[in-house]
Amino acid sequence: MTKLTKQIWASFLLLGLVGQFAWTIENMYFNVFLYNTISTDPNNIAAMVAASAVVATLTTLLMGALSDKLGKRKVFVCAGYMLWGVSTMAFGFISVQNVAVWFPAANAVATAAALVVVMDCVMTFFGSTANDAAFNAHITDVTNNENRGKVESVLAVLPLISMLIIFGAFDSMTQQGRWSEFFTIFGIMVTLTGVLSFFLLKDKKMERTENSFFINLIYGFKPSVIKQNPLLYLSLCALGVFSVAVQIFFPYLIIYLQNYLKIDAYAIVLGVVLIVASAVSVVGGNFIDRVGKLKFVFPAAGVMLAGLIGMFFARSIIAVIVAGAVMMSGYMLVTASLSATVRDYTPADKVGHFQGIRMIFAVLLPMIIGPFIGAAVIKNSNSTYVDLGVVKNVPTPSVFLASAAALIFVIIPIVMLKRREHNENEVGRKSS
Repeated sequence: MTKLTKQIWASFLLLGLVGQFAWTIENMYFNVFLYNTISTDPNNIAAMVAASAVVATLTTLLMGALSDKLGKRKVFVCAGYMLWGVSTMAFGFISVQNVAVWFPAANAVATAAALVVVMDCVMTFFGSTANDAAFNAHITDVTNNENRGKVESVLAVLPLISMLIIFGAFDSMTQQGRWSEFFTIFGIMVTLTGVLSFFLLKDKKMERTENSFFINLIYGFKPSVIKQNPLLYLSLCALGVFSVAVQIFFPYLIIYLQNYLKIDAYAIVLGVVLIVASAVSVVGGNFIDRVGKLKFVFPAAGVMLAGLIGMFFARSIIAVIVAGAVMMSGYMLVTASLSATVRDYTPADKVGHFQGIRMIFAVLLPMIIGPFIGAAVIKNSNSTYVDLGVVKNVPTPSVFLASAAALIFVIIPIVMLKRREHNENEVGRKSS
């Protein structure tokens, strides 16, 4: 068992937080950037999210298996973070005006939108190599069943802290249209983190696998492996259903606050929500390992469900803060519980092999299914406004009801998982 030293915690916090800066920009601000500067068609946002999810999953499959094959994580983390930062900076150069100069014969708006999607995929490749494949596997390498709930509760807060810092200190730059500076600041930050991680990160001693890279790559798809690890795949299904529910509303959240509720001070609203949700997540994390991860999922999901319903009715700033805090608190607690459960059931000698499989359930399917459900709900609501003669779609409260409906289905894999876990424990007790 590896002791979680101060250096290990420092690596978790630095790489985790700075990685979340990049993912916050990718998951939330690229959408706003595309909507505000290039095209307001929600299908463009859904297409970008889906394309990024495909690249993230394929990258994690390839690089996770490769890191297991080589028995190394550090080189993937360090080099990946540096290139991740460079690709983030590149977004500062994309605009309809620049594209019109670069490709004078093309439709500038359509080409600029396509370029954003392509660059998002490039950034995602480096980010998934560094964060999803290598760093995430490293976390599993150095934690154990006794401390993963606590670690996951801390890691689950980092996306909220990331959003809080960006909303509070940098969102005004995006509202002023200073996108180039915005992307450059965070690109430099991510690149420097890659440099620092050379000195901070230590690889856990791993045995290089003797199997071929291709065998490692397809390992998690083999029916025999699925049959041998039913608890892992059921927990992944639960994570997948939950993640679909989140992706129905999440890509459109800032746009909804800006353009439907007309909340100009949405950064303050989100800041308060994130502070409350972070505090709840840290406190709740102390009970996840004690109560039991699966027992914790249902009440946590109930909290999120109440928050989603509250967001459907919320119109005032105070109401949005209250409902949003409840929604995001539940979201964080469910994330921590399910992520820790997945780690518990991941075979210790095949951690890298399963990172890509995890991405299929946590990213690929949710980010293809969820945003397009959200886009369909938005388009069918017929909520639009006219800006300079252009009809623009606006997200409506219905996305929160759609998300709530999807969240209810998480009951199915969780019940199956609890029954299977109970049966296996009974068999274990009888055989002993």
